[in-house]
Amino acid sequence: MAQISLFVGSIRPLPESGRPTGIYKQAVSGPLPLDEDGFVGDQQADRRVHGGPEKAVHLYPARHYAKLAARFPDAAVELVPGSMGENISADLDEGDVHVGDIWRLGNARLQVCQPRNPCWKIDERFSNDGMAAFIAEERLTGWYWRVISPGQVQPGDELLLEEAANGPTLAEAMQLWQAHRPPPAALEQLAATPGIASQWKQKIENRISWLAQNIETLPQPAPFHVKPEKP
Repeated sequence: MAQISLFVGSIRPLPESGRPTGIYKQAVSGPLPLDEDGFVGDQQADRRVHGGPEKAVHLYPARHYAKLAARFPDAAVELVPGSMGENISADLDEGDVHVGDIWRLGNARLQVCQPRNPCWKIDERFSNDGMAAFIAEERLTGWYWRVISPGQVQPGDELLLEEAANGPTLAEAMQLWQAHRPPPAALEQLAATPGIASQWKQKIENRISWLAQNIETLPQPAPFHVKPEKP
């Protein structure tokens, strides 16, 4: 059980490049409809990598902000819930949820399906090179939910675990995914986890195939990379 804060935002330009982003969110004070594509009124600038049914709602753990502020003290004032572009802030982290868990929020139902892949826009938003890489390396990513049942959500609603999955915690799944030489059988089990996002599943299956062909010369992977800026 965890009480939530709720955030949505419109598309705005980044401070240096002027590139559009949906990372700037504002706190919501009243009830908000939630459907399969996310909260009504929330916008994403690049729908190729943000939004959609398997990235409908983003939760960023509130407790991660202290770690980020300690590592990037000059951005500490800005590192507050809502500033990472999340829709939901709560006192949960990746060790508290399992891939495939179904939670109730308001009268909606959400399923944990994949971690967030931090992108370069985080660095520009906070004027700190290396922040996105630190988030990826330390696995301070938060996660995406798919919406199983639409409904209405408001600030102060509680996330309640409705159906616990038998899969790994998200923290365990991310650690496996980032391992230098992960056991292929463990990756196969992760890929087969009910509720996992199809895009992440495909990436895991691609890695399994690659490992099978290159078992003697495995390089250090960079699974949660910082997405480069598109021209």
